[in-house]
Parts: sequence; structure tokens; C-alpha cells
Amino acid sequence: MKLAAAILAVLGSASVLPAAQAQDAGDWLWRVGIHNVRPKSDNHGIVNVRTGSSLTFNGTYFVAPNWGVELLAALPFEHDVKLNGGGKVAKTKHLPPTLSLQYHFNPNGAWRPYAGLGLNYTLFFDEKTRGVLAGSKLELDPSWGLAAQLGVDVQLGGNWFVNADARWMDIDTDAKLDGANIGTIEIDPYAFGLSVGRRF
Repeated sequence: MKLAAAILAVLGSASVLPAAQAQDAGDWLWRVGIHNVRPKSDNHGIVNVRTGSSLTFNGTYFVAPNWGVELLAALPFEHDVKLNGGGKVAKTKHLPPTLSLQYHFNPNGAWRPYAGLGLNYTLFFDEKTRGVLAGSKLELDPSWGLAAQLGVDVQLGGNWFVNADARWMDIDTDAKLDGANIGTIEIDPYAFGLSVGRRF
């Protein structure tokens, strides 16, 4: 809720700022911000991967005024793993590089909404067990899946802007405990972000 309030406050104040410069093929947009990754509930029959936040970075290259290619990167996200109906039993980290093709609906306006579709690769690492699973070895396999996004860039003046976006990623990982397969965890999270960016 606090993130949503911050996004609305920034975007509201931006509505009175100067008009944007034109966007063209060959332009780059670079953004840095915070994303909150929220796995769907009941993502596994035994355990549940919880919400995590981290610093994110992305760059978009425009092949045409309306079309851009974006690469998303981040510092590692950290997630608690809980037993369904119980306490924390593990922690894991992940990196979610995502490549997307975007369509920008209003490339010359002060408000520039866009939609994107792409491919996500999620690498899980540094799994650590605790509680009733302390001493056991948890392994989460890497995941490939589709990714979708909706976002908006809002001009702040000159080449600076703020960005808000919402993403969905198809993330499924096969989990092993002490080498035994315990099934697929369907994380399939939504991610919500707020960033500051600059056009080059």
C-alpha cells in the first residue's frame, strides 16, 4: 500500500511538469528503482515462497519511436520459504533477468504508457534451511517462462522521468529436499516497481 501511495503521489505531481522531448529510434532509456515481487498464494502443496523486494535496473533501446527492447536486471531478491500453515523453514535468493519487446503508445507525450511481452530466466541460489528443515538440503532449479508488463514513464523535465510498472512472470521451479523431488513450485509472481530514469 505504501508503494502504491508513493507512485500515485509522484505521478500526480508530475502532471504539471514540462512537456517531454520527442522519442526516436536509437534512443536509450535507463532506469533504477525498487521492485516488490509477490508470488501467488498456495504456490506449492507443502511449502510457500513469500514476498521479496530489491533494487532493479533496466535499459530500453528504441528500434522505432513506438517500439523498444528492454532488459531487466536486479540485485538478488531474497524470499522466505514457509510450511503451509507453519513457520519459516528456508530462505532462497534469485536473479530474474528478463528480455521484453515493448510497445509505447504515446512516444512524444509527457505521459508515455507502454506494454511489453518477453522471456524471463530465474536463477535460484543460496538456499538455506532452518526450523524443522534445519540440516536438510533444499535445491530449486532455474526457470524459463513468459513475462508480461504494463508501465508508464512520466516526464520530469529535460531527459529525466519517473516510471511505475506492474509485471507478471511465469516462474516454475522443481524443488528437491535432500535429493528427493518434492514437486514443482509454481511461483508465478506479480512485481510492482517505482523507478527514476533518464533518456540518452
